[in-house]
Amino acid sequence: MRLCARLGVKWVGLVFHPASPRFVTVDQAKLLHDSIPLPQEGGPLRVGLFVKPTQEQVEHTLNHVPLDILQLYTNEDQAQHLRTKTQKPVWLARGITSQADLPTNSTGLDGYIIEAPAQKGDTRPGGLGRTFDWSLTQNWQAPAPWLLAGGLTPDNVAEAIQTSQTPAVDVSSGVETAPALKSSFLIEKFIQKAHEGACLLKK
Repeated sequence: MRLCARLGVKWVGLVFHPASPRFVTVDQAKLLHDSIPLPQEGGPLRVGLFVKPTQEQVEHTLNHVPLDILQLYTNEDQAQHLRTKTQKPVWLARGITSQADLPTNSTGLDGYIIEAPAQKGDTRPGGLGRTFDWSLTQNWQAPAPWLLAGGLTPDNVAEAIQTSQTPAVDVSSGVETAPALKSSFLIEKFIQKAHEGACLLKK
């Protein structure tokens, strides 16, 4: 958390899904939240990841941790409902197999996480370290800001940015040496390579 704050990362994620090896309790999340500057002090925005949560679960978390954004794995109706009830910006995760899967109409949501689709046998949602055809998002007129996710590493993030034309990236397992064990070295390398990819995209 402190390294990300020092390197100017825009968002840090806290996973509130018990099936994930990266799951944190609200008490652990509060400690992590308190370890870095607030966004108004120059720190990163805090993103809470939830999977098909109830309104009560989200509100309980918000009572302990002042999240800035909700990243949801659920349907659009529930995402909109939680956005209205919590008054928090909502990012909705979408698994992509073709351009037809990309959202095209504005639904009032604040952003999308675009990643590989779920596969049979998956025990939890998300990209799960898998990539997809990044060229599918080229020239996509997105109805809201979006991030590319799924299988990104320091070795492929620059290419992923150039190919997908994404404005931002999301990483988790790609900067770990073991499930849930983040590597400071890999985080620094990932950020460096992401900046290189973004610079090449602008040329």
